[in-house]
Amino acid sequence: MENTGKPVTGRLLSLDALRGFDMFWIMGGGGVFTALAVVTGWPILTWWAEQCEHVQWHGFHFYDMIFPLFLFIAGISFPFSLAKRTASDEKRILIYKHVISRGLILILLGILYNNGVKFTFGTLRYGSVLGRIGLAWMLAALLFMNTNRNWRIIWCAVILLGYWFLMVLFPAHDLGSSDMFSQEGNLASHIDRLLMPGRLYRGNHDPEGLFSALPAIGTALLGMFTGEFLHSKYLSEKPMKKVLYMFLAAIALIIIGKVWDLAFPINKNLWSSSFVCFVGGLSLLLFSIFYLVIDVLQYKKWTLFFVVIGMNPITIYLVGRIINFSAADKFFFGGFADILPAPWAELVGNIGYVAIGWTFLYFLYKKKIFLKV
Repeated sequence: MENTGKPVTGRLLSLDALRGFDMFWIMGGGGVFTALAVVTGWPILTWWAEQCEHVQWHGFHFYDMIFPLFLFIAGISFPFSLAKRTASDEKRILIYKHVISRGLILILLGILYNNGVKFTFGTLRYGSVLGRIGLAWMLAALLFMNTNRNWRIIWCAVILLGYWFLMVLFPAHDLGSSDMFSQEGNLASHIDRLLMPGRLYRGNHDPEGLFSALPAIGTALLGMFTGEFLHSKYLSEKPMKKVLYMFLAAIALIIIGKVWDLAFPINKNLWSSSFVCFVGGLSLLLFSIFYLVIDVLQYKKWTLFFVVIGMNPITIYLVGRIINFSAADKFFFGGFADILPAPWAELVGNIGYVAIGWTFLYFLYKKKIFLKV
């Protein structure tokens, strides 16, 4: 956004770039940096390689942020989309139809992603990343459309506090655990064992289960609060102050999350309330930086690499499951890998994999082919 004194109304390049940055790590970026750590042995890269893996249960690594960051970004976009549709006099019922159909399509795509085209319905996995995004975003959007700002904040607080209280008050004892926040003893896993059809990802627990979708609504709402703040006329003539306020809100959320961690551990698998606040703060902090650099200070030339990815995130997520990019990687880069020592071969292979995926997305970008749900 240029410093023109106008509210943000158009497409945010920073949002596309941040979405691409987010997706980069799951389309092979993590593998590149892990291989770099092995080749160089540099402590900072070794540390980052550890950050490119999920923690087993309690705790946090950068990789645990990729999923909620995407949901947070989807939340930022919604107030802009809603305002555009409202300004064009689109009927309210059609907006509801769009929100609900988008949520349901993502849920169906998530089931397809997990299981392919299989008809063994009793053993399918119904929980999914796309399903969590679809359900949480849809419910948050419906709540956003039907409440004012104050009530949205109250609802977000009630959801996060309510989830915490329920987890503390009703631990599960069906598997013999006395730890209310363990994989076996938490209420969310217990409800999923009772209600979810098919198989759970970890046998007795699914990180994308039904009950833990409740606090994920809070993640989407935090993104929507951010989008609403950006879209508003408040401080529209002082974009640097908007950035400052977002930065301060991010720090506050991070602190709340870390303090809450003492009573309700930061845990992606449970999507704990402390996790929502902590990762929401990190997501807002990261977005603030992208927004400052790209839309306020107008440093845009470096963004193409990430924007190409960010314009087709669902495409690369689904295509990576269907198309064997590894075969193309081996075809184009296998010869180089064969003549190099093993650590370097691994690095070349990972860079090649990212390059193949990015080239595919760049072709779609140039042809203006974008998969939108």
